[in-house]
Amino acid sequence: MTEQRVVIAGAGLAGAQTAHQLREQGWRGAITLVGAEPHRPYDRPPLSKDVLLGKARPEDAALEVDFEGLGVELVLGRAATGVRTAERLLETDAGPMAYDRLVLATGAVAATLPGTGGGGAHVLRTLDDARRLRQVLDAGGSLVAVGAGWIGAEVATAARAAGCRITVVEAAPQVLPGALPAEVAEPMRRWYAAAGAELRTGQRVVSVREGEVELADSAVLGADAVLVGVGSRPATGWLAGSGIELEADGSVRADAGLRTSAPGVFAVGDCASFPSARYGRRLLVHHWDNALTGPRTVAANLVAGDGVQEVTAYDPVPYFWSEQFGRYVQYAGHHTAADRLLWRGAPDGDAWSVCWLREGDGALVAVLAVDQPRDLVQGRRLIARGARLDPARAADPSVPLKAAVR
Repeated sequence: MTEQRVVIAGAGLAGAQTAHQLREQGWRGAITLVGAEPHRPYDRPPLSKDVLLGKARPEDAALEVDFEGLGVELVLGRAATGVRTAERLLETDAGPMAYDRLVLATGAVAATLPGTGGGGAHVLRTLDDARRLRQVLDAGGSLVAVGAGWIGAEVATAARAAGCRITVVEAAPQVLPGALPAEVAEPMRRWYAAAGAELRTGQRVVSVREGEVELADSAVLGADAVLVGVGSRPATGWLAGSGIELEADGSVRADAGLRTSAPGVFAVGDCASFPSARYGRRLLVHHWDNALTGPRTVAANLVAGDGVQEVTAYDPVPYFWSEQFGRYVQYAGHHTAADRLLWRGAPDGDAWSVCWLREGDGALVAVLAVDQPRDLVQGRRLIARGARLDPARAADPSVPLKAAVR
């Protein structure tokens, strides 16, 4: 394999980890890591947590990977613009690059609001985004955050810690819409008021201008800065015309081995969706843990080569965490509205958890833990095992989850 070259498009965590895992698992050929940003690869979670809270500098988010020592060619400030799969060429804004194997790891981009034009609005996705937003907090400026999702909550947390006034506006009637059911999200609504952050749910934004947000009822909210935090979408627009199959949500359609529809092309991280045998559906996971663990599967299948009958399958228990208003919120698994919800502890208390059991067999499929690390650790292991729980015991917070297995 010494003559083979792997080119990795995207120098975020997923791309950097793929390069590291390739060497770790014995890839002896050339590796080129191509990133659109001028910065060395860095971690994203600290941007909305430690950097905004003033606990770390933006440059502290850099990944501790010795690319030179690994023999990885790092090409920064060069954006991927297309793929010519028949010729095995990655098109970039500085010309084509030949590959034998290609890994798509371009991540996601911040979603925008239709009709707002983005004028004067911040987003929080990159190192430079975090720097600009931190300057607002350092100056004691006021903010309006559009979207009460994970990013909105973390920015509100940082703003209040800095003594800044912040108003969070959400079109849905609850916080974390699409992520959690209303009854689970309701206790989190109270966190905003307790922290001194104004929360307005059920209010749709129609335009964002420099220093102000207009709502559907014609009300105008003024602030020194506006943050749009309404989610993200796979950064795959550059693949148009490549013949690489995409899903309706814009993600690259990967198989269980994270291979795409094009020969010799893999996809990993926020830009790729994959079939989960565990959950019986295709998953698109925009979380740090997915970018960390998926590269192990990509590297294993690249090192194994094309002639292997059975590929290494990727089927993780998705995991995510958030730090908001002095609480550590963790989630593992994947749930749907059809799953049975069980509370562990009072939602108005300082610490509590929620479990989701699959209807029919009672298998634990997801767990949300608020300052309950034991529940998260045990729950994640039980989900991986496909363990079935006794509902009565699982709902008793005095009973360890591992002791509720049937």
